[in-house]
Amino acid sequence: MAGRFGATIVIKRPIDDVFAFLSDGENDPKFSSRVIEIAKTTDGPPGVGTVYASTVKDAGMTTQREFKLTEFEAPTKIRWTELSKNLVVATDGGYDLAPAGDGTELTFFNELEGHGIGVLLAPLALRSARKGAQAFAEAIKAAVEAA
Repeated sequence: MAGRFGATIVIKRPIDDVFAFLSDGENDPKFSSRVIEIAKTTDGPPGVGTVYASTVKDAGMTTQREFKLTEFEAPTKIRWTELSKNLVVATDGGYDLAPAGDGTELTFFNELEGHGIGVLLAPLALRSARKGAQAFAEAIKAAVEAA
């Protein structure tokens, strides 16, 4: 197991707006430059069991990813797990939201784990993710505030 990364930031939007934006995984390209494309592959509104399939580019490599929502508690909590079998996967990830004055405090995290040769790559991926976590939080903030 490689470990966990994440960050916390305050977004100047009401908690319901932030939750609505983040619960729609198809918004991910608006704040994640690594997401080339993403689509919901299950019917109905987002909730527990919803699956998103994406194409992402990490470290110059393009891979297919599939995530399933495992917890969905409006407007405070979203959790997911990666279903795909890549060398490094996010076994657990999520958003926690809480009111913060006239805005919303967002904490996000991902737990990374390597498989096969990915066991050797996961610590490098984790180091890079930790280094970029605050910038990623700022990108989420900018995208939600612009929506």
